[in-house]
Amino acid sequence: MQRYFAKDKIANRLILFDSDEHHIKNVMRGKIADQIEVVYDGIVYLCQITSLAPLEFEIVNELSEKKDLKIDLSVAVALVQEQKFDLILQKLTELGVTNIIPIKTERSIVKLDDSKAIKKIQRWQMICKEASEQSKRTSIPKIDKILTLKELSLIETDRKLICSLNENTKDIGNYLNDDVKSILFAIGPEGGFTKDEETYLLNNNFLPVSLGSRVMRVETAAIYVTSIINYMYRG
Repeated sequence: MQRYFAKDKIANRLILFDSDEHHIKNVMRGKIADQIEVVYDGIVYLCQITSLAPLEFEIVNELSEKKDLKIDLSVAVALVQEQKFDLILQKLTELGVTNIIPIKTERSIVKLDDSKAIKKIQRWQMICKEASEQSKRTSIPKIDKILTLKELSLIETDRKLICSLNENTKDIGNYLNDDVKSILFAIGPEGGFTKDEETYLLNNNFLPVSLGSRVMRVETAAIYVTSIINYMYRG
């Protein structure tokens, strides 16, 4: 059954985005009496289409679901090329990430000014919405803005971790336990964080984490790390 996220709820009426109304009528070829799932404020509503012109549907029931991770997981990822970043957004959404934070780093190939960043973030948020619908989530990961490492270091969380290529760095499993309720994991660009960047983050309460003996691409590292945390804290 297709799932959508409502942009508002007025009385007992759920309001969809225009793009979703188009999808129901013209892509899914919805018919009267067809059922859809609509999520608003974390609640899943089972709905039935009552009219197509205009599109209208009524709430049939509330569905009880709990599929989120047991922790609040934020993943900060250095800006990479569009196709790679789109993949990161999709897969991290499917894996239950709470927040996805694009970050500026010295080795980032992609550079965005403020006007371009606003449009990019709107596009990224839509990718996360669609991935949340596809993966049957009850929430959409949040993307606030592109942060500097200084801004990133000010975020408060139980555990701050950073991918590190330095020798004698502990595996991620050493930092995950039931006492941890929120995690911020930072992943650098191709080539990793510079020495100065890593030193800065380590001096601001980030702990270095090894992903093993192999050097991974940014998108692989993001999915790998999130998969491990997903396994440890799945609902």
